[in-house]
Amino acid sequence: MITRSTQQPMKPLDGGVSMRLEGVTKAYGATTVLHDFDLALAPGELICLLGPSGCGKTTALRCVAGLETVTGGRVRIGDADVTDVSANRRDIGMVFQQYSLFPHLSVERNVEFGLGMRRVPRAERGTRVGEMLDIVGLGHLAGRFPHELSGGQQQRVALARALVTRPRALLLDEPLSALDAKVRVQLRDQIRAIQTELGITTIFVTHDQEEALAISDRVAVMNRGSIAQLGSPEDLYQRPSSAFVADFVGLSNRMAGVCDGSAVSVLGGVLPILPDADGTLQSGIGPVTAFVRPENVVLGAPLGGASDAQSVVLTSGFLGAIRRTVVQLPDGSTLASQHSAATMFRPGDRVEVTLIPEPVTVGPRS
Repeated sequence: MITRSTQQPMKPLDGGVSMRLEGVTKAYGATTVLHDFDLALAPGELICLLGPSGCGKTTALRCVAGLETVTGGRVRIGDADVTDVSANRRDIGMVFQQYSLFPHLSVERNVEFGLGMRRVPRAERGTRVGEMLDIVGLGHLAGRFPHELSGGQQQRVALARALVTRPRALLLDEPLSALDAKVRVQLRDQIRAIQTELGITTIFVTHDQEEALAISDRVAVMNRGSIAQLGSPEDLYQRPSSAFVADFVGLSNRMAGVCDGSAVSVLGGVLPILPDADGTLQSGIGPVTAFVRPENVVLGAPLGGASDAQSVVLTSGFLGAIRRTVVQLPDGSTLASQHSAATMFRPGDRVEVTLIPEPVTVGPRS
């Protein structure tokens, strides 16, 4: 059993390292899953790869780790080209979707394993293992074995094992997917705090939009092996550069509109159009689909009385500080609004619908 010293604050690294994927291509036979993939991380930055299943995000992560051989392009960590360097020489910590724990070792010994391989002195091993187990909330389970733990507990052991070595870079592949909702949020915040304190350059793969927006410095939204948009969480949500990003990140109402080149007419109002990533407008003239965020849909009592209202409330759900209300428009289509929980609507209520004139993303009429 490892003897724990009094817990001390985690020792910061001297500084994170940059990481770059330069024109990386990965193909399996005739199937190409990464297409000329470019991504650069600043030292100490946390970037999430976010996208639907099969978009290539885990493959990109495995190329950085050295677990996949790239078909083309280069992988760089700091000043070193590691494209042809084996995974065990890249000084990277990684947490997989699977727990990958040693079944014959206790929790404590699983976490300690990497430190022993690096010949860290025993006294320091005890301090660091105890520190990490406390951080992930498993200090009281140090002597148990993997088969005695829940799935979520096993994943937290795997996370502790990856972090305890204080790697130059950290790669996380859906590390929170096995946890219940409350623990998931707590551990997400802990991962971010640890990553920030140590300055570890980190790539975090997830399909969970809330997770990506909450934890990242920047998010790379992926689609079909390429990055559809790279930016801060605020940029992605407020200024999506394509219909795919607007539809995938957050919730959007898909509304029929008519574009005049610089604005789109929707539901009796005129909304400005967001530009593409290259700064050009997203659509020409004619019918389009406008992607309107629910918080920009305002519901209210009709000016002429309830009998004049043309939209009818279908459902209204309580979500804590907000409510999500769905209404049916006169043409039979539905529209969602997110508003203060203090404002209540009931099914059957007749309401007036207006749109806040925030810029919107547009795409082809579907």
